[in-house]
Amino acid sequence: MNIHAAPQRTAAETALIDSFAARITDLPGDGAVMVKRDNAIEQVKAGLPTRRVEAWHYTDLRRLLTAVPAFDPAAHAAPVTPLVEGAAVLPLLNGVSSDKLPKIDGVAVERLSEKLGDGSVARALEPADADDAIGALNAAFVADGYFLEVADGTQLSAPIELQDVQAGGQVHVRLPVRIGNGVRVTVIERHTGEGTALVSSVGNLTVGDDSEVLYVIVQEQSDSATHLGQFNAWIGRNAKLTLFVMNAGGRLVRQEIRVAVKGEGSDFQLRGVNLLGGETHTDVTMVLDHAVPETGSRELVRNVVTGRARGVFQGRINVHQVAQKTDAKMACNTLLLSDDAEFSTKPELEIFADDVACGHGATVTEIDRNHLFYMMARGIDEKTARGLLVLLYH
Repeated sequence: MNIHAAPQRTAAETALIDSFAARITDLPGDGAVMVKRDNAIEQVKAGLPTRRVEAWHYTDLRRLLTAVPAFDPAAHAAPVTPLVEGAAVLPLLNGVSSDKLPKIDGVAVERLSEKLGDGSVARALEPADADDAIGALNAAFVADGYFLEVADGTQLSAPIELQDVQAGGQVHVRLPVRIGNGVRVTVIERHTGEGTALVSSVGNLTVGDDSEVLYVIVQEQSDSATHLGQFNAWIGRNAKLTLFVMNAGGRLVRQEIRVAVKGEGSDFQLRGVNLLGGETHTDVTMVLDHAVPETGSRELVRNVVTGRARGVFQGRINVHQVAQKTDAKMACNTLLLSDDAEFSTKPELEIFADDVACGHGATVTEIDRNHLFYMMARGIDEKTARGLLVLLYH
């Protein structure tokens, strides 16, 4: 008879479980919400994912997450200047929403803490599967965020900026957004801070028929922060979603993108930029489902990696059997600026339809020394020349 001992918990796993036990009485939620929280922490107790889990093969979270800071109720964060002048700002300061919300024509804004309290979002606190570590972690701990509902026909000239600003400790937020039919809107989801922190964020976006949405995720955490982000989207008929993702900070970063193209004639565009340096680790993982005919998508991810940083892009496009006439293209281009920098790319296409136009590609290069010499020979210093060449290559 063979006896298999359960693996010993890491310090980070133990800290998460202890944090939940200490925080459970302070977390908002009715009975249904608390059941979801209990189920989620059981998933965490089963262990953080390792490289043996296919989706986490390049980011061994159990090994890389070495420590978890405690919740810091005394941490003070302040709103930052919006990225776009005139944007309507909805601040989350160390995970707490504001009770003074701007009025936005055609947009209903509610504090998520209130939605958790009455149980109306309990169903959403369900991890996608047994490997959904970010969904489980966030479902267990999330206490606040914003719920946005944009009415049919709304046309907004100024963006809405959701500011997640942390000053240390653990911060867990959730940002559900429902877009009606015939809407034109820009939403910015911004994550920034200065402290040593563990931040989890889950955004759920539903795009109605005939709508056009630009959604921007900017992650600029401190070099001592861990950021675990997840973006889920469902796109309606004849709708267009353009998602721009920029990672320019954080010690350990995992940004998941899960998109379901659900309506005929819809289109999804992804533009990603990863600026990686030091000894950081950043992983962008995307799963895109084309589930109906006559849809399109384009994904372009560009990376600049220096120092001893390591980056990852995993992109999988699933084309269902009924999704004839799908037009999907994916590309990942990487520029390595040091011998110690690494970037792993794993593009995948899983196609069950026979009338499609799909493809993917990946490139990795470094600065051409002849180009560098040419510019320096004309009086440009090396640092400036490298910067210009980075712009030229990308």
